[in-house]
Amino acid sequence: MSLIDTLYGPVTNNLLYKLGKIKLLVCDVDGVFSNGNIFMGNNGEELKAFNTLDGYGVKALLSIGIDVAVVTGRQSQIVEDRMTALGVTLIIQGEENKRSAVQKLKEHLNLKKENIAAIGDDVPDLAMFEEANVGISVPNGHPTVRQRSEYVTQTYGGAGAVREVCDLILFSKNKLNQSFGSSI
Repeated sequence: MSLIDTLYGPVTNNLLYKLGKIKLLVCDVDGVFSNGNIFMGNNGEELKAFNTLDGYGVKALLSIGIDVAVVTGRQSQIVEDRMTALGVTLIIQGEENKRSAVQKLKEHLNLKKENIAAIGDDVPDLAMFEEANVGISVPNGHPTVRQRSEYVTQTYGGAGAVREVCDLILFSKNKLNQSFGSSI
């Protein structure tokens, strides 16, 4: 098994080959785009922190024609607003059957399993992995998810893990060093 050096350390040639076929990155939200903390106010308001590094990575993928989707079991206006600001149109919230959600995305976009990568942090996200060719965990993910992932990011959820995956997909397509606009 040969290893290729990347910005995030060595990865297998096989992983880069698989990432080179990706046309859709499916992401969980809590624990992936955020660190998993949800701040709830006395008046029912909900706050989450998102990292601009992830935002830039998403925009970079979208700019080269790679779709990005979010699939989350929770319903949140914050998620809708953040993803819309990034240009993500494939937003599925309040969906506990994540496998079904990815199946619907696959059919809607006319993709094969080999064209899909999924990143998650907890056991419900394993259902997304069943429909994806590459399952990815964050290092602060549940041990079961880390064990069943083909790749575990070096960067934590909420601290640029999505950007790391985006960078690796861009690297696999020889597009990492292109400029893609602003980070938001």
